[in-house]
Amino acid sequence: MGLNATPSANRLHIGFFGCRNAGKSSIVNAVTGQDLAVVSDVAGTTTDPVRKAMELLPLGPVVIIDTPGIDDAGTLGAKRVQRTKNILNLADVAVLVVDATQGLSPVDHQLVSLFEQKQTPYIVVHNKSDLLSKVPHTQAQAIWASAKTGHHIHELKELIGSLAPKEDPSHTLLQDLVEPCEFVVLVCPIDESAPKGRMILPQQMAIRDALDAGAIPVVCRDTELEATLARLGRRPSLVVTDSQAFSTVNGIVAQDIPLTSFSILMARYKGFLQTAVAGVAAVADLKDHDTILMAEGCTHHRQCNDIGTVKIPRWLRAHTKRELDIVTCSGREYPEDLTPYALVIHCGGCMITERDVQYRMRCAEDQGVPFTNYGIAIAQMTGALERSVRPFPSIHALVSKE
Repeated sequence: MGLNATPSANRLHIGFFGCRNAGKSSIVNAVTGQDLAVVSDVAGTTTDPVRKAMELLPLGPVVIIDTPGIDDAGTLGAKRVQRTKNILNLADVAVLVVDATQGLSPVDHQLVSLFEQKQTPYIVVHNKSDLLSKVPHTQAQAIWASAKTGHHIHELKELIGSLAPKEDPSHTLLQDLVEPCEFVVLVCPIDESAPKGRMILPQQMAIRDALDAGAIPVVCRDTELEATLARLGRRPSLVVTDSQAFSTVNGIVAQDIPLTSFSILMARYKGFLQTAVAGVAAVADLKDHDTILMAEGCTHHRQCNDIGTVKIPRWLRAHTKRELDIVTCSGREYPEDLTPYALVIHCGGCMITERDVQYRMRCAEDQGVPFTNYGIAIAQMTGALERSVRPFPSIHALVSKE
């Protein structure tokens, strides 16, 4: 996969913040080396967050986000400010651009406090330093630069790179669950909701992770699973299924073979598996007319039998025998106030960053709302939860105690 094909969820997200006319867009253009953002002498030219996935040396594949002025005023301005705060939830690194001739304003200090509150690594860029009679030296979290002359732009990129979260080599989807030269069976049903001509991202990631581990991925549909296992001639190290086929696959795969789902692997990969397993217990306590939030990180054309809007709501009602109210959100939409909901059921989060998924999880935890995901919920309703988390001893111990 080339750098330009790297999924946005796997790219470093760099958010540029600051007051109107501090030169955010000029700094963005200088850093990227292209006219990514509209530049004008009129304050508040950027009215909506501008995103661009690109390769940025020496950082590699990134998503650059230019945000509206945080000090924007009025009703529309308040909405822009809220969007800016939402973008901060996605940013791996925040770049605060200030006017070097003005220094940090009270609003800039508020932004710094917000960065620190959300534990977002940040750098303060004093733009327009070419207008100063004397340019201060670069500090730990501050650099004096000029978008106009290019002064310290290269150094700024290196500073951003130094703040970027370092990849943990142990942070993998399934490499720690399989052995070299052993089979990994990946069950990928092909139905009306499957994308035409391609595999979904968790399936692609699982194939690549198995190969990186030196294992042998075998991909089949659920309709061919029994024949596939019979013809392998040896016990696979792991079987991973699409959650929708849990019931069928659980009945086919021998109990001594580890079994889990792509969605559960994604929950572990994104760092919310323990919360998801704890949260699914709320399914048993649902009452008539409780409201469930079905949350997806991506937007896609919904088929007639969509997993999030049709299948899981149908299974929930059948499993609980309750009249449940279902609310859905997708893409960047995610309610700030979760208190109306008895439960949040999120997708695996493959198309959004780990930071964003964990932000959504923390919002639910802070408001006392149980939070789980598609795969865990389906495993619970099909009686496969205990088995589906056996490959993860610390999580399985929590389930076994119940």
